[in-house]
Amino acid sequence: MTASVDPDRSEWDVIVLGGAAAGENVAQYATQFSGLDAVLVEAQLLGGECSYWACMPSKALLRPVEVLGSARHAPGVASLVEGAGLDVPAALARRDVVVNGLDDTSQMRWALDTGIDVVRGYGRLAGERTVEVATAEGRTRTLTAGQAVVIDTGSSTMIPPIQGLADALPWTSRDVTNLHQVPRRVIILGGGVVACESATWLRGLGVEEVDLVYRREQLLPHSEPFAGQLVGERLQAAGVRLYAGRTITRVQRDDPRQTGVGLPHGGEITALLDDGTTLLADELVVATGRKPHTENIGLSSVGCPDGGYVEVDDQQCVRGVDGQWLYAVGDVCGRALLTHMGKYQARVAGEVIAAHATGLPPPGGDESWLNAAAGHRGLPQVTFTDPEVGSAGLTEAQARAAGIDVETVEYDMAALAGTYVLSDDYIGRAKLVVDRATDTIVGATFAGAGIAELVHSATMAIVARIPVPTLWHVVPSYPTASETWLRLLETLRTQRHPTP
Repeated sequence: MTASVDPDRSEWDVIVLGGAAAGENVAQYATQFSGLDAVLVEAQLLGGECSYWACMPSKALLRPVEVLGSARHAPGVASLVEGAGLDVPAALARRDVVVNGLDDTSQMRWALDTGIDVVRGYGRLAGERTVEVATAEGRTRTLTAGQAVVIDTGSSTMIPPIQGLADALPWTSRDVTNLHQVPRRVIILGGGVVACESATWLRGLGVEEVDLVYRREQLLPHSEPFAGQLVGERLQAAGVRLYAGRTITRVQRDDPRQTGVGLPHGGEITALLDDGTTLLADELVVATGRKPHTENIGLSSVGCPDGGYVEVDDQQCVRGVDGQWLYAVGDVCGRALLTHMGKYQARVAGEVIAAHATGLPPPGGDESWLNAAAGHRGLPQVTFTDPEVGSAGLTEAQARAAGIDVETVEYDMAALAGTYVLSDDYIGRAKLVVDRATDTIVGATFAGAGIAELVHSATMAIVARIPVPTLWHVVPSYPTASETWLRLLETLRTQRHPTP
């Protein structure tokens, strides 16, 4: 098939409303073997949040901080970097390379080379299998889908209703990942992944004062408690000031002005906390959660409520819509606000659309490749702080809340030969959550340097429901951090069969 940007074409088999990573994936999977054609409708940059304003730039900024931190703890190298800071211009330049200078030419080339058409403009549903697009040229195009419409309109930073906050023009995740110059003082509102990662790279880039204000007592509140505790200790050691259990009640900014993403948004910020503390800063980063882009995409035209997350089934088909033609993937459906999970949902949805179009049998049970239930059991995530935090499945609290009878086991990762080789002052911890009824793992959390690659093995164990006795025969290499699996299982065995 030949893809194009034909300004007069109006019909495709599949229309994808939004061209972020999940949207690209669903278009690819729906068309690659089925003979269907597809179009992406996107008003901003193809590739979406992750490619330009989230995952990719944040990891590009975190990488040099991580490397320098590792070097400072490696004898034979530490003396060479003693007192050294980052080459900030080079780090920001590398970030610009990673995000292609906020230019999506390569993404557009990929789509067209893959056989996927692109329509530039803001799209919204206008009835069954119909999308209206307001183009940058001022035109309104009406597109119709022969098979399916897929919603991938994503999410954006949620600005809390704090007095003066919106008027102060705070930075969002887009600004802090695309900063052009390093401020001297930054306040971060929030204690989750974006807040903790931002604090890590901002301090690493040389921000003199970083204040982290979060309303809960624990950082990373959706993780096991030890993870947030370790991250908080390392942030404090790096000079970040933590204000746990606090929130901002009022914000004022001198000379607020719209200047562009990642640029200074005005003069000095004054933030008043609920305990009377006053903080001063040059920028305030809001990292308190995200909201779906669903308020102005025409959901009411197909009988769905405008605003809020779009409810889907395990084939990513939107509930409450007659006929299996409307799907939603990524942040907009609220199942897991993670790029890799959105792409997974997209693969499932694309395969389902292709199967329906080619007359294949309907999706089977939970383990079918046309069903997203199994993948959501695994739910892998890595937070690239110091230390890294990786998890899969449920925390102990989440498992108990779901009514699962669990036992847990923890291990100090600093006791491993593999981590001792990495650093003689290694700090880390691991935990498994085991379903007693099935003797399978339903959750795993790791915190420590270099643990990101452990998450996939945990995800496999959870999704595949591998029994604990079978895991005994999965031998880890020596000396590596993966030995934590052996030590966890040994500890679990001792807990179950204590020595008299």
